Amino acid sequence: MTGLNLKTILVTGGAGFIGSNFIRTFLDKHKGVEVINLDKLTYAGNLESLHGIDGNPSYHFYRGDIADEAFVRRLFNEWHFDALVNFAAESHVDRSILGPSAFIDTNVRGTMVLLEAAREFGVGRFLQVSTDEVYGSLGQTGKFTESTHISPNSPYSASKASADMLARAWWKTFGVPTLITRCSNNYGPFQFPEKFIPLMIANALRNKKLPIYGDGMNVRDWIYVEDHCEAIDVVLSKGKIGEVYNIGGGNEIANIEMARLILSKLGKPESLLEFVKDRPGHDRRYAMDSSKVEIELGWKPNQSFRGGIDLTVNWYIKNENWWKRIISGEYQKYYKLQYEER
Repeated sequence: MTGLNLKTILVTGGAGFIGSNFIRTFLDKHKGVEVINLDKLTYAGNLESLHGIDGNPSYHFYRGDIADEAFVRRLFNEWHFDALVNFAAESHVDRSILGPSAFIDTNVRGTMVLLEAAREFGVGRFLQVSTDEVYGSLGQTGKFTESTHISPNSPYSASKASADMLARAWWKTFGVPTLITRCSNNYGPFQFPEKFIPLMIANALRNKKLPIYGDGMNVRDWIYVEDHCEAIDVVLSKGKIGEVYNIGGGNEIANIEMARLILSKLGKPESLLEFVKDRPGHDRRYAMDSSKVEIELGWKPNQSFRGGIDLTVNWYIKNENWWKRIISGEYQKYYKLQYEER
């Protein structure tokens, strides 16, 4: 890695959707680097997403909470981390509306605990993985840039914006070498079925109604998860300390059109669409300007939108047992028995 002698990396939230995909791609690309995965294994954390790498001698899993200061300090005492990538977060907007406190505990306090550990023990780079939702909502035109005013509209996005500000403050005040990435909506394998695309696929496969908030015209910019993981790797290695980097796929589509596309891919009727009451504070449109990371660091997404959707739909068809176990909660019972809290 450019400018970074990387021997050991801490990945928090590595059993989640993006974190698990990052660990897979990172281990493939960086042979011999020790990867420590710290995950609380909440409802959205699933070690089945990392099946097949358990025997890799460079991979190590720890179950724990990033907001548990004593636990985090013990981990930093055990390992010297050259880099830290913080994926760990409560991330579902609807859940943040129903219960904001868990989002504050993990996303705000947890990030602060990690930053303090990084300050005390030293890390080469601390990458805070954030979201385009911290910017709020766009009108019909324009895109979010790194200088767009922060204007979160949900408890989730407010907690992520707070974490971003902490990362900036720990760089400015204490010299912790932080970077921040803000990405558009991800899709791909191993995504928890409460999220929009896997929910649409799973419901369609079961001939259940596809719930669409409001009029369905909320627009999102979608990026295939492996492209996002590659961008994080590039920012970690080449990014300028203290900077923010937007990451987007350049694929804007209204929710209703995404649902129709998925139904078409699966040969299902549009009669499965069901419009439901809109959620509070529902942002109308997101779109990311990724020119900074593209021009300065040389990253661009590789996967086409249609190709990525085909890969994703086919993955959920082939891995029906995986998402059905998640929906039923069976996997949670298994991991509760297999892993004790440390």
